[in-house]
Amino acid sequence: MGRLKEHFTRFLGPHQLKQRENNANHGKFRGKYRQATSAGHNNFKIPALLKRQSRACYLATTMRLLICGIFLAFGLSGEENVDLFVVNRIKHEAFENSKVIDNAFYLTDVYGPRLTGSPGLQAAGEWALKQLGQWGLADAKLEKWGPFGRSWYCVRFSAHMKEPQYSPLIGFARPWSPGTNGPLSGEPVLAPIRTEADMEKYKGKLKGKIVLLEEPRPSEPVTTVLMRRLSDVELAAEALAPDPSPSSPFASPIPRRATQGPAPYPGYIPGKPFDREKAQHWRNRVNKFLRDEGALLTLIPGYGTDGGTIFATAAGSRELKDEVPPPSVALTREHYDRIGRLLEKKTPVTLEFDIDNRMGDVAKDSFNVTADIPGAGKKDELVMLGGHLDSWTGGTGATDNAAGCAVALEVVRIIKTLKLEMPRTVRLALWTGEEQGLLGSKAYVKEHFADRETMTLKPEHRKLSGYFNLDNGTGKIRGVYLQGNDMMRPIFESWLAPFKDLGASTITIRNTSGTDHLSFDAVGLPGFQFIQDPAEYSTRTHHSNMDVYDHLLASDLMQASAVMASIVYDTATRLEMLPRKELPKPEPKKKPVESGKESESGPQLISEAGGSRSAQR
Repeated sequence: MGRLKEHFTRFLGPHQLKQRENNANHGKFRGKYRQATSAGHNNFKIPALLKRQSRACYLATTMRLLICGIFLAFGLSGEENVDLFVVNRIKHEAFENSKVIDNAFYLTDVYGPRLTGSPGLQAAGEWALKQLGQWGLADAKLEKWGPFGRSWYCVRFSAHMKEPQYSPLIGFARPWSPGTNGPLSGEPVLAPIRTEADMEKYKGKLKGKIVLLEEPRPSEPVTTVLMRRLSDVELAAEALAPDPSPSSPFASPIPRRATQGPAPYPGYIPGKPFDREKAQHWRNRVNKFLRDEGALLTLIPGYGTDGGTIFATAAGSRELKDEVPPPSVALTREHYDRIGRLLEKKTPVTLEFDIDNRMGDVAKDSFNVTADIPGAGKKDELVMLGGHLDSWTGGTGATDNAAGCAVALEVVRIIKTLKLEMPRTVRLALWTGEEQGLLGSKAYVKEHFADRETMTLKPEHRKLSGYFNLDNGTGKIRGVYLQGNDMMRPIFESWLAPFKDLGASTITIRNTSGTDHLSFDAVGLPGFQFIQDPAEYSTRTHHSNMDVYDHLLASDLMQASAVMASIVYDTATRLEMLPRKELPKPEPKKKPVESGKESESGPQLISEAGGSRSAQR
């Protein structure tokens, strides 16, 4: 209210002063007029000059008020209309009556892991549908897309060292590798394969062996904390526009985990764009070689940290055309390195595995979960929010990305519980196939909005105001990436202002990649991912066996739910749709790389072959 008075005072100041002057003259004149009329003098004359001054000031003031009103009505004051009463209600519901951690429990402890094509993912999708129906959302459904490829899930896993002394081994079966058809015992052999020359080197030496595919790497003492928040210095650096020079020290001011382990394909340069198809082609070559040579099983150490944590993803491919690897296992680094040291000292080692993996032999479709809160007045216009429902299989997919889905579910529950009226329709979407290249969200965007290859737009393209994504772990929201859309800066500044005391205030022009907002941004639609505290995302949980419920931060998820619910509400009630960048040019599918077809997701930086999470700035 104070700001509104300031606008009026600044805009009408001189005329208000003149009006006060005239009011004073009018006051004196009215006194004389009342005296004259009460005495029976009906021919009292109003001075013409006073009439003219009064009329002129009245017209001028009226015009100024009208113009100022138009400025304010159309948002030309530079501020968004934020309903703080609604924000307060959202905060209260998010913090006092939260269901977000309950959502996360079901998605992880009950239905995790949730690899695309697995029974766990199907059950999680059906559970989400049931919840959305109970909360009163409309048109809740599993919207089919596909084909995805072959299904895969693990039913049983056990791993042991039998000699020189018995020891259980910590590990897990890697997706799209077969089982062992019962207990399998064998001797390990070290055979790192990086090039075609390595294949020649180990030819004829791997039959009946358990193959260690990487050199042992001694563990180093952990000297930094695994759980952390973004500092004010880091956030300030993130808010700066990036230096366009290739060697910019600001290329990635928020530290990301460095990729460890072997190059995913010959010629790969760390830090350069990753070519998913080249990696797949090389993986096919290695898998075929290992199968032809008669390897019993392959082992890799988890990349990244140690302490029993294993970061690893797929050994094979969902594509029916790709080579199936031998049974494949990721072990914790300490156990892997022990085997390596025993081999180095030529000490006999026997390992035993019993793995039951179920892998399909036909290409199946997948689905996205969608549901609506219908709008009133502009119900054909959309505001979307979501995250990806699928996960990898080492843990239960808690921080990647049950956290984001639990928050998105909580957002729509809050809006429905508070019975907030919104002109636009709000649509929730929980994607699948994200870990294989944003497949579910890409298919949805192509079906509903635009074809990226031709940039042929569908009618719904002009009806989407914006999409908001959450997929960087359990950490609280600290701000938002503008994806190069500077027109959104003043809008987000106003929207995030009520959450400054909760730590959400950083706005950066930078891009972030590796998740589903890119599918929208790629066809010129406003798509945004939030900046989040790292927590233990890169140090303990991302794509690891420790990505479990225990590493979720309930208070952070509550904060994220409040921020996201408020921004979705602001978007759905805003007078105008969100401003857009210029439409991108068509991007035809590129020619196949070597013997494979072009990647579905295109070149990108990824943390490990088979799963993307990058910081392309």
